[in-house]
Amino acid sequence: MRENRAIFALCGKGGVGKTSVSAAIVKILSGLGSKKVLAIDADPAVGLASALGIVPRRTIDDIRNDLIRDVRDGTAMDKQELVSRIDYDVFDAIEEKGNLGFLAIGRPETEGCYCRVNSFLKEIIETTAGHFDYVVIDGEAGIEQVNRRVMDAVDHLLLVSDASAKGLNVVNEIYKTAARTVKFRKAALVLNRIRSQEEAKAAIERTTLEVGGWIPEDDTIREFDIQGRSILELPDCPSLRAVASILEQVAGEPS
Repeated sequence: MRENRAIFALCGKGGVGKTSVSAAIVKILSGLGSKKVLAIDADPAVGLASALGIVPRRTIDDIRNDLIRDVRDGTAMDKQELVSRIDYDVFDAIEEKGNLGFLAIGRPETEGCYCRVNSFLKEIIETTAGHFDYVVIDGEAGIEQVNRRVMDAVDHLLLVSDASAKGLNVVNEIYKTAARTVKFRKAALVLNRIRSQEEAKAAIERTTLEVGGWIPEDDTIREFDIQGRSILELPDCPSLRAVASILEQVAGEPS
């Protein structure tokens, strides 16, 4: 297990570029060759997989549904057998690219309560993540989904928004919910797709959240999105430098 593991979870309103920011963080951290990085796509849209140029063969929800089907069909498994199977299936579901591992959570749970399966799945994900130096979770708009389906606690909660009032309102509400229900060490607002220092300053003045920094509107990112290219191939550009600065500001990473 990695004693100094750092876990980043990113949340925000849809359409603000949260997944691109997540992918940029993964690129920067995985660029530290001696460090192992686990990217977890906790958004049902599986956008992080596309941003990283990865095609997951199997998701956590696939594993869960297979287990539930076997339970319904009467397959008997004691606790140890169930844990061993989940452990193997989760490990097998991780896509690897050098020092980067990728795991997709998939769609929300199907109806019905299978608490033992859900509990073991989250425990195995947490155990698996413990073998990596960095964990980057690209979540949905709400933090509860990350908390319920992935991990009980994160180190750095990054709230991604553009300069719009709607985006800022969403991350403010996410923060209020997280403060009541989620264990995190530090939360910070990350402003994305900012066109000028004046726009950044105006957005910062409209929030009480701690600000980790802002990322400029960048045609390089836009072209990569349009062409469907992997952010892992992104060359040096203003947005990438801004993300690196935010990591250093918020978490002292990379070192």
